Amino acid sequence: MPDKAQISSVEAIEAFRARLIVFLGQARPVLEEVSGEMSRVRLWLQNDQRTFWEQELRRRERKLEEAKQELFSARMSTIPTGTAALLQMTVQRTQRAIQEAEGKLKTLRRWEHELDNRAAPLMKQLDQLRGFLASDMAKAVAYLDRALTTLDAYRSLTPGPAPAPASEPAAPEGQT
Repeated sequence: MPDKAQISSVEAIEAFRARLIVFLGQARPVLEEVSGEMSRVRLWLQNDQRTFWEQELRRRERKLEEAKQELFSARMSTIPTGTAALLQMTVQRTQRAIQEAEGKLKTLRRWEHELDNRAAPLMKQLDQLRGFLASDMAKAVAYLDRALTTLDAYRSLTPGPAPAPASEPAAPEGQT
């Protein structure tokens, strides 16, 4: 049996440990960016877009009321019928604009619901992955550190004197 174990792959363990640390350093920011992007999309839908289309709907409704008032005034006065027809088209166009804004709000609500339904399971997996990388992979790096320390200590051991071969036990006195 040889005096010393032949350890030849410590460098491979060191390289793996180094690559694992690099991977963890690169993976964490990516996971944070994905979470941040998801939050930004949710806020964009819930705040920016909803606010925009609610305000746009109110603006278009005011415009419709103004157009209806102008049409009513035109019908009551002695304004030529061509003007009334033009005002009627303006009312219809404004009504279509309101329908469009209502459709946008309806679509927006559907998107919010679908985003939550589709993204929730993925975000849960993302959180699990983040926890795995933070906890289990940190433990793996620590384990590799200890293994490398142990292997280095083992590799640096110098073989001691070979143990003397065991001699036969002496027979008790009086027996031969």
